[in-house]
Amino acid sequence: CTHYLFIVVVAVNSTLLTINAGDYIFYTDWAWTSYVVFSISQTLMLVVGATYYLTFTGVPGTATYYALIMTVYTWIAKGAWFALGYPYDFIATPVWLPSAMLIDLAYWATKKNKHSLILFGGVLCGMSLPLFNMVNLITVADPLETAFKYPRPTLPPYMTPIEPQVGKFYNSPVALGAGAGAVLSVTFAALGCKLNTW
Repeated sequence: CTHYLFIVVVAVNSTLLTINAGDYIFYTDWAWTSYVVFSISQTLMLVVGATYYLTFTGVPGTATYYALIMTVYTWIAKGAWFALGYPYDFIATPVWLPSAMLIDLAYWATKKNKHSLILFGGVLCGMSLPLFNMVNLITVADPLETAFKYPRPTLPPYMTPIEPQVGKFYNSPVALGAGAGAVLSVTFAALGCKLNTW
């Protein structure tokens, strides 16, 4: 029961993160900073759940199956988001599946070595998801263009954004997201494995 509850909780939270990542208000004010933050959060949510599920079953392929669960949940959420009046093509299509396949591949290729899964699977997932996410964003409506087509609600003072710092601290959001994701994903992959030893 705890196992399935964990899968549901992580998948639902991933769905919520995806909706936030598709919020055009965030993209208007924070632009690529939002892209980096949400790419990393998506990577960590995927890797902890996928490694937990993978080591729980011990069957290569279950990480991809877990990503599929997250994907289906998000499709349902996209429909609800669309019903609220948001543009349907704006919320990014989930890009977890190819990264989850790399986790499965690392586990299978190292003959189910848990430590290799943590190191190689974590790095591959962390480095790949921001790249897939960028490819995904290219195929959907431009977030900044969409932002100006839709009226913005009035924000309370504490949510008033500062001037976007785009390009001042880094030039490549994909490289920053992949670098940070690769390091953090190893830690979260270890956490996913550790959850099976409780």
